Amino acid sequence: MTCRIVAVFSLSLVCAASGSAFAAKKKKAAATEVAGPTDQPSPVLERALKYYDAKEYQGASIELFKVVEGETPDVPANKQKAEFFMGKTLYNMKFLSASLTFFDRIVEAGPPHPYYGETLKWLASLAQELADSSAVIDRIGKYERSELDQPALESVRDHLYFLLGRSSYRKREFEQAISLFRAVPRDSKYYVKAKLFEGATFVQEYKGKEAAEAFKEVLRVAAEKNDADLKPYEELANLSLARTFYSTGQYQQAAKYYDRVSPESYDWANGLFEASWANFMLRSSGYPKALGNIHTLQAPYFENFVKPESVAEALTVKATIYFYNCLYDRALEAIGDFNRRVPPLAQELARVVQGTDDNTEFFELARKIQKGKSGLPKNVERAARAVLTDLSLERRFKYVDQLDVEVKRFDESEAAWKSTAVANAVYTDLTLQKSLSMNEAGDLARQRVTRLVSELSQLIKRVIKIEYEILQGEKGTLQQEIVEEQ
Repeated sequence: MTCRIVAVFSLSLVCAASGSAFAAKKKKAAATEVAGPTDQPSPVLERALKYYDAKEYQGASIELFKVVEGETPDVPANKQKAEFFMGKTLYNMKFLSASLTFFDRIVEAGPPHPYYGETLKWLASLAQELADSSAVIDRIGKYERSELDQPALESVRDHLYFLLGRSSYRKREFEQAISLFRAVPRDSKYYVKAKLFEGATFVQEYKGKEAAEAFKEVLRVAAEKNDADLKPYEELANLSLARTFYSTGQYQQAAKYYDRVSPESYDWANGLFEASWANFMLRSSGYPKALGNIHTLQAPYFENFVKPESVAEALTVKATIYFYNCLYDRALEAIGDFNRRVPPLAQELARVVQGTDDNTEFFELARKIQKGKSGLPKNVERAARAVLTDLSLERRFKYVDQLDVEVKRFDESEAAWKSTAVANAVYTDLTLQKSLSMNEAGDLARQRVTRLVSELSQLIKRVIKIEYEILQGEKGTLQQEIVEEQ
């Protein structure tokens, strides 16, 4: 009996133990079902991060791409981490366009993305590296100013203030732009640029006094530092001040600052033409200086430096000055010179624009024009080249060149890496971006030449009026029309 009781008791313990084990397994299985995939990085992601730390970027890119594309059991947070490291890896591989594509995913995801804030630092670096930073400025423009104040961004915060200010300027959010430009400290290397943009923003708001103060601050900083690198900004500030004073009718001050633009300045020749208008508005005291400037501009040396519309308009100033001084023969002589040169040029340039509707083809033509190998008549090629040296257009062309360099870098990469999925994605991005950039640059080049044709057409109409007034001898009518137009 005792033995049976012991046996039954032992059996009860075994059953109890078995039940407990079963219950534990069931509980564990249920817990696993609720928790889902583990938060721990997959072996692929761990391997990718080790490659990155060792600066073996090709290996890192291959593994990271697998995670991003969902080929591993990594949870969304790990995929987001892989996205961020993918952008950094491609940046270090000098595939900047593809790098921006991955950082763009993070920007589009917004603040919920765990690497949204950290991406700002890399966007600032891309803005410095890319020949055309407009795409980066657009991305930075999606951030709030408060997001620039995180401690991790201290080393690039001044640059980010400046870039976000430019984004606000482009969106015509002028009050926000001015606030951001003013946030750049005086000891920052971006201070002078920020002040120039601040002045330009005030010009857009028709606040001449504030604009002039911003431009004068650039001159003060340039004088204090006496740095050769600041010379181009000093020249631009003088030119901007001259234009600001001219727009507010302060012609004496305008002429003063035009005279401060040195012959070494990038835009000196065109500034010389603008100074002719300022001196013209000073009437008899400024006529000799205006005529002297125009005579200088007509020298063959300046043919490659002066915009064709400036030369054409200079001839109208010349004709008008002679007319005011009753020198009708000389006035008609200036108009004759205009009619021999400008209307045929406008017609030829119109044919250039109408020659193709394809922006990529026009891009290639613009490239040839810039190199002097378009096959167009010399005066037509020279006129087109003058408007194709616009700085914003030049940045677009340089960006296409930069993409060409990246394509060459891809071609020279190891064959084993080029056969991978990530390499295929990089190459697809490169070719797409190059095609889009050529199309955009071609379209912008077309706009520049089209605008030149339009401006020349307007000048032709003005000269017809001037010629008629000269023939009629109605000086008062012409004077009033000129003042109103200006």
